[in-house]
Amino acid sequence: MGTEPVPKQNNTRRREMGKNNEYLEISKQIVANIGGMDNIQGTAHCATRLRIVLKDNDLADIEKLEDIDKVKGAFIAGNQLQLILGAGTVNDVYEVFAEYTNTQNMSLGDLKEESAKRQNPLQAVIKALSDVFIGIMPALLAAALLMGITSVLGGLEVVKTHDTLYAINRLVSLASTGIFAILPMAVCYSAVKRFGGNPVLGMVIGAIMLDSSLANAYQAAQGTVDIEVIRLFGLKIEMVGFQGGIIIALMMGFVVAKLDKFFNKVIPDVIKLLVAPMLTVFISTVLLFTLVGPAGRILSNGITDGLMWGTEHLGAFGYALFAGVQQIVVITGLHHIIGAVLGYLSLNWKNLKARELCIPSFCSTLFGISEPAIFGVNLRYKFPLIGGCIGGAVAGAYVYYSKLTALGFGTTALPGMAIANPAHHGYINYIIAHAIAIMIGFVCTVIFGKMWSAPDKNKNDKKNDTKENDTTKAVITEEPGAVYAAAEGTVKDIEASTDPTFANKVLGDGVVIFPEDGTVMAPCKATVSLVYPTGHAIGLTTADGAEILIHCGVDTVNMNGEGFETLVKEGQEVTAEEALIRFDIDLVKKHGYSPEILVIFTELPEGKTIKTEEKHIAKNDKMAEIV
Repeated sequence: MGTEPVPKQNNTRRREMGKNNEYLEISKQIVANIGGMDNIQGTAHCATRLRIVLKDNDLADIEKLEDIDKVKGAFIAGNQLQLILGAGTVNDVYEVFAEYTNTQNMSLGDLKEESAKRQNPLQAVIKALSDVFIGIMPALLAAALLMGITSVLGGLEVVKTHDTLYAINRLVSLASTGIFAILPMAVCYSAVKRFGGNPVLGMVIGAIMLDSSLANAYQAAQGTVDIEVIRLFGLKIEMVGFQGGIIIALMMGFVVAKLDKFFNKVIPDVIKLLVAPMLTVFISTVLLFTLVGPAGRILSNGITDGLMWGTEHLGAFGYALFAGVQQIVVITGLHHIIGAVLGYLSLNWKNLKARELCIPSFCSTLFGISEPAIFGVNLRYKFPLIGGCIGGAVAGAYVYYSKLTALGFGTTALPGMAIANPAHHGYINYIIAHAIAIMIGFVCTVIFGKMWSAPDKNKNDKKNDTKENDTTKAVITEEPGAVYAAAEGTVKDIEASTDPTFANKVLGDGVVIFPEDGTVMAPCKATVSLVYPTGHAIGLTTADGAEILIHCGVDTVNMNGEGFETLVKEGQEVTAEEALIRFDIDLVKKHGYSPEILVIFTELPEGKTIKTEEKHIAKNDKMAEIV
């Protein structure tokens, strides 16, 4: 009796069972090296990484996790353990891992919420502040640079006497102050958006804070204006505006968002459109004048009075304390943080996104506009905040011992030289104080930054030494070895990517494109093997099985598909420069992410590399070659 051949479908099923068993073993090893099942708070995945929120990150053994088969790298970022598995593989591993750990049906949004729960109150506040101000950063940077220009032009006699030059400077001056006239409105708008409400309602409350029928806050503080007083159920309310009330605007943004979400949840759909916004705006207005506004003013005044008391009674320590914590408690008019920005920039000079953020922040701080540096760099990355505080504290002590004083208020940094008291070598001491703040802040930030990133560097070095491409498959294109433009813009070696994982070639060699528009094209003839649900990443497979990952933006998975449109389907054959994805570059930047496009060859012939040179590419251009 002969042996019957094994049906093909049984072979396929056996291969699938074999893979599942392999991924189950990987899942068990992961769990064993992250502190067990009880330490898992949530799981999800993006195009290339398995993301796990742990109750205790210290229980994760990074080195052992990196030694697990299929894992190309492991690190903790944003309170998430991220295991780099690669496109396609991560989907299969996640499916088995989620079932094994009973964490199925969890989205990245759910994971972010779980991750946020692990933040202590201070971390949560710092993250929220950074998120709020990132949205209005372009306006602040523009105002800072314009303010620097008008400051220089205003001091030139030729500008004062020449009609056209005077008119230009007058318009520049007007443009430089625009954002500050509506800053509480902009902050409230951005805060409501950050906390999940309708940002337009935040704009409305911001406009109420600045309403012209209210007494101007600055004039009220000086006693130069009559203040209207109303009584609500016997409660005395002073009708004073909130010019400069950034802390109050932040608090109101939170309140508006919570009220908006609450009313939209409890009010029936048939009347929701009319009633929910009305209740949100009215109740927010009442709370602004009865609770939040007064509480915010008490908080601001209390901090200011406490710091002033310290400078008057605690000598050099009081000055150091004031200068050291100044950037934490004051929103505008700071300058001792500049060394922290330079320190962060020096650590990340190869990072294009860091240069784009730090250089304008540095320039704006020179002219006394420090919000971009505080919220764009220091609060966002934390260790520059510590370095800047130390630099400011040391400079503050020097100010005390040098008897440096000011003749007035209103300007800082370079323009502040005009109000420095020349007594006791005031001008020289003013420069020295700034030099101390810059140097100490720079050095401390560099030291803290290296300490902060040392584990990641060791990890990346290890990955580069141990994770090599061992495939022998070649990439087939219309012209052998040619890789065509995946987008129009500037192409560079992948090491120029702002994401360390991609820059260190953990997923493979490739190129990075800094695009001019959001049309993403296939770099060669291939079959679409993977379309990520949020539309920010696509996998391609060539005729001989080589794989290419195209990833649009850095951390854009957090946008949950907003602004991304997928133009192809899995299994579809495409040719070089056929459109794959369209995405909104401006929206990506608005969310604070880099719009760079990564084209990663996860498989290359043995001994081959991707060769490219920095240049502008357009459709039909070659962007790289396999050599």
